[in-house]
Parts: sequence; structure tokens; C-alpha cells
Amino acid sequence: MEPATGATGVGVLAALAILALLIVVHEAGHFLAATSQGIRVSSFSVGFGPVLLQRRVRGVQFALRLIPLGGFVAFPEDDPDGGIDAADPDLLRNRPLPQRALVISAGVIANLLLAWAVLITQGLVLGIPDGFSPTAGVLVSGVQAGQAAARAGLEPGDRLLALDGTPLGGGSKAVQALVQRVQTSPGQALRLNLERRGSPVALTLVPADRDGTGRIGAQLQPDGRETYRPARGPLEVLAQASDDFARITGRTVDGFRQLLTHFGETAGQVSGPVRIVEMGAQLAQQGGGSLYLFTALISINLAVLNALPLPLLDGGQLLLLLIEGLRGRPLPERLQLAFAQSGLVLLLGLSAVLIVRDTSQLTLVRQLLGR
Repeated sequence: MEPATGATGVGVLAALAILALLIVVHEAGHFLAATSQGIRVSSFSVGFGPVLLQRRVRGVQFALRLIPLGGFVAFPEDDPDGGIDAADPDLLRNRPLPQRALVISAGVIANLLLAWAVLITQGLVLGIPDGFSPTAGVLVSGVQAGQAAARAGLEPGDRLLALDGTPLGGGSKAVQALVQRVQTSPGQALRLNLERRGSPVALTLVPADRDGTGRIGAQLQPDGRETYRPARGPLEVLAQASDDFARITGRTVDGFRQLLTHFGETAGQVSGPVRIVEMGAQLAQQGGGSLYLFTALISINLAVLNALPLPLLDGGQLLLLLIEGLRGRPLPERLQLAFAQSGLVLLLGLSAVLIVRDTSQLTLVRQLLGR
């Protein structure tokens, strides 16, 4: 068990490093878009809350803060006691709308460009995907709290090997066969044999009955490794990266669309920072192209999330900018303040709920609680 524990620690560090990189790249997009246009910037922060480390360079505070839930770039007009003339033409609010729109959208653009660059790097380093080499079993990649899979004791990372004593086999056919059996067995007890961290485990799973169809609340995928071949040239690398980028972006946008339009059904699938780190740690242990894909996927998710027209997000700021352009003047400050405050409450509340929920599902915590 010691090597597994060490590998997990390395995986967690790798996942945390990737998330930190994505935050830095996002905020660097805002920062560079502002400074390249001569717009004043007062601080560049990773995290929120009290400052842990800081350094001031050319009048700009670069800070690492206590709460690692994102980051921000601050401008002098955000500080009423900053001593900057309100009419200063280098303040962000005094610049033309196109320049301000570029600064606001630069974080999303930076994350999208990073994802594309990561996929290109994958092609240059590993090559072009050349099929999937499956191993026996079906991998559990996610479990929804409170659903049948969670009640049965299934955990992310479990490798399902047999159903009612019959080996599942491997590949996409094994996944399809298991899904079909679950869907046709609502309310029936299914005996699962699986492997968890190298040890055999037996569980009984009872799919929930939803309109006559069995549901367990788990994400399943084939277990195995992607195989790669050398690229035939740089154009093939660019084409493959662009195809992967378009496919991941399309699925991400569709996922957010489903979340917004069917929130009651999909809310349980939303993952917080703890679950994202756990998923990244699992992928880090798999090696190969898993971390490339994880980095691109989370970077695109971060870009799409920030593009939503919600308070405190880049999309919300662009929405205010659009309203200003249509009205010919900004919204009253009290309305902008109410918009921002509602977003802060929503963000902090959602983050707290997701962190508590995801932490309660972690394998280590369950072991400490004796579950």
C-alpha cells in the first residue's frame, strides 16, 4: 500500500500544479491585455483572502493568497483610497469599450489558447492517437452522491470485473453490456466483483427505478490505455489538435447547456475543486496522455464557465459592458454593486457546498470514518 499512497501524493501535487497553472494563465491574459494597452494595474493575485506571499514590481503587487479558489487582477479604480485621479486616461474605466472588452475577455481567450497548445504538445510528444488498448473490466470514473452507486459503496477508480459471477470483459462493449443490464434491472440486486487499489471487493448494487429504467448515478468508461503513433508531419499534429479542441469545446458547451436547462437532473454531476483534484490525481497515475487531456479539458471548462453571463465572471462583466454600450452610459453604481454582491454570495456558497460534498466522498475520508 505504500507505493500506492506515494503515487497518489504525486498525483495530487501534479493536479494542484495544473490547476494553479490554469489560474495563472487566465489572470495573465487579463494582465497582459491591460498592460500591453498602457492600462494601469494595481495587483495580480492567485487565490483570495489574506496575503501569504507578495512582491511589488513596478508598482504592481503580485500576491499568493490563502483561499485557492481562483485569482484576480485588480485595477486602481477598485481602490477608492488609491490616490489616482478619477479622470486618468490610463484607468480601465476611462478606456474605449473595445479596449475594456479585450481586457475582460482575455482570460477566456488565454485558457482556450492554452488548451489548444497543450493538445498540440501532446501530438508532438506522444504522437497521434492510434486506437485504444483495453484491459479487462469497466472503470468507474465518477459517482453521484446519494445515488444507487454511492449507496452500494462504489468509488471513483474502482475497476468492475464481473456481474453476477460473469466476467464483464473489456472495452466499450463491456461498458455497453453493463449499462444495458443496469437499465433493464430496476430494483433488482446485482452482484459486482471489482478491484479497488489492487484488492478484490464484492458489492451488491440495486439500480433505482426511474420510469421503468434502472439508474445508478455513476460514470463508466472502458479501462485501458490510448495508443499513439508518430505524426506524419506538423500539419497532422495541428489537424488532430484542432479536431480534439473542437470536440472537447463542443461537449463542454453542451454540458453547461444541459446543466442550465435541466439543473435538477444534472446538479449532482457538478464537481467542485476537491473532486477535480482527485480526478487529476487518478489521471496522473495513469500516465501517457491522460494529464494532457486533463489539462486541456479543465482549461476549456474554465474558459466556458467564465464566459457565462453571471455576476463576478468575465461573461457577467461583458454583459455590463454590452448594456453600457447600448445605453450610452454605465449602469448606476448601486445596480453594479448589487450585481457583484449577488455573484459573490452565489460563488462562495456554491464553492462551500461543492467542497464539503466532494470532500465527504474522498476515499481517505471514508476510511477515516470507518465507512
